[in-house]
Amino acid sequence: MRVWIIFLLCLAGHAMAAPTEEEPVVEELVTEEPVVEDVAQETEVGANPVQIEIGDFDEAIEVVEEEEVVTENACLNHHCKKGKVCEVDESNTPMCVCQDPSTCPAAEGEFEHVCGTDNKTFDSSCQFFATKCALEGTKKGHKLHIDYIGPCKYIEPCLDSELNEFPLRMRDWLKNVLVTLYERDEDNNLLTEKQKLRVKKIYENEKRLQAGEHSLDLLAHDFEKNYNMYIFPVHWQFGQLDQHPVDGYLTHTELSPLRAPLIPMEHCTTRFFEQCDGDNDKYIALDEWAKCFGIKEQDVDNDLII
Repeated sequence: MRVWIIFLLCLAGHAMAAPTEEEPVVEELVTEEPVVEDVAQETEVGANPVQIEIGDFDEAIEVVEEEEVVTENACLNHHCKKGKVCEVDESNTPMCVCQDPSTCPAAEGEFEHVCGTDNKTFDSSCQFFATKCALEGTKKGHKLHIDYIGPCKYIEPCLDSELNEFPLRMRDWLKNVLVTLYERDEDNNLLTEKQKLRVKKIYENEKRLQAGEHSLDLLAHDFEKNYNMYIFPVHWQFGQLDQHPVDGYLTHTELSPLRAPLIPMEHCTTRFFEQCDGDNDKYIALDEWAKCFGIKEQDVDNDLII
């Protein structure tokens, strides 16, 4: 349980960190003792901060000796998705190409290993995404995803009785994660003001079941008696995962930050999320997600994803 909470703290902190953009740097033209009269120079910056065009100089400029242009590496501020690296062509135009898996940094330990859905262990996520990139456009590449964190190992089959127990622990875990974030959120970096107001009601409720190792019977009883405390945590987790893009559906990739660390600890994780996809369309909608966690249809509310 402690491992789960620490994992979600890292996930929430990462998701809510505002990205920063570096201002592109344009290096000046370097000349040797030019004689310049009435210089006019304009710089236009396109949508990509790396692609900068230098405007025409005034025709009255006289150059004693030939100019030497210092060209900036166009890849400095050009970002590629995982598995790709930036290279420039002859005209210094940046482009993303698949990374050679052999160029990935060596793993420092087994904790960096990942198991793919092809049941193959990759030394690191870098090696995995580089391999997946090389398979782009193929059936094998389309089906290849990170299954879970750590080396591939035997995962016990999930029995029907165990599958019914899984959401009991997950619901309680989500509630405790939110309470922990609320307790540590002094600078409003972990939760928004609206989220804090929701969690505050749960935190201050005297009937709240405190975090701990509880029996399944107690968890089931608490869900029945304090049902309203679980509605927001289930919606909150859906909103945390629905990011790429924000469209009201969870894909396998969007689920990965949650399911990949859980599988080695909870062997019913894969079967649980497969069951959530009620119509088998490879997407989990909010109503499907809520149903998996026992939330009543009338309590499913898009406005709770804040």
